[in-house]
Amino acid sequence: MPFNRYLETFALISTTAIVASNSVIAPGATLGANVRIGAFCVIDADVVIGEGSVIGSHSVINGYTQIGRHNVIGQFSSIGEINQDLKYRGEPTIVLIGEGNEIGKNATIHRGTSQGAQITRIGDHNRLLCNVHIGHDCLVGNSVLIGDNSGLAGHVVLGDFAQIGSMCAIHQFCVIGQGALIADQSGVVQDVPPYVCASGNHAVPEGFNALALAFVNANPPLRQILLSLYAKLFHDGVAIDEVKSDVLRLSAEYPLLHCFNEFFRLSTRGIIR
Repeated sequence: MPFNRYLETFALISTTAIVASNSVIAPGATLGANVRIGAFCVIDADVVIGEGSVIGSHSVINGYTQIGRHNVIGQFSSIGEINQDLKYRGEPTIVLIGEGNEIGKNATIHRGTSQGAQITRIGDHNRLLCNVHIGHDCLVGNSVLIGDNSGLAGHVVLGDFAQIGSMCAIHQFCVIGQGALIADQSGVVQDVPPYVCASGNHAVPEGFNALALAFVNANPPLRQILLSLYAKLFHDGVAIDEVKSDVLRLSAEYPLLHCFNEFFRLSTRGIIR
């Protein structure tokens, strides 16, 4: 939903919102029903916070930031801050956060840029642990886990159900596919296909993520196809265009493989080897 249309769904500040007396809520900010704002917070005028969300103490939320329903944001977090792109000149770019996210303390989430998607987007039901940084124009999917002290540089795409370990660094413009698993203390500088485990600095493939729920629940033929795709990408020396053609053909019968089509469409930095 466009940002300005989302604003229309709320009264400015619900009568059931609870705001600490020493927090500052700028005129024009929008707080939904049962929102709770902790002590010493600053909420800017163009911020929307959806029903049931909880903002920890000493947090600052500014810019054109939309936070959906039932999110929990830890103390000392900075959401919607001016990005670190030197080309940014104050354009009205946006941070969009979905529903049911748990964001740990000291999080930093920067607004987008006009050179990128203009939006930094976080989906639904994600868990970001402490000291996580989400750079400008990042697109984070649903049901993602990001460990302590990890950061996504600008323009990173993180697929649904991906897991990023603690103390990881993801290079700008990297694509991490659905269900991929990045081990602790890894540095990712190229794209990681769906359901691939990667580790190291620079990260290299370490196997297939057989613990991914989609793989566990898949029928035997689909499991074999997924394992064969990993082998073609990393062991058999098959040309990438041939792999793409195989995926496109098979995805008509196995919809789970559409995440590979999307990965190949977005990938620009080359695949980890």
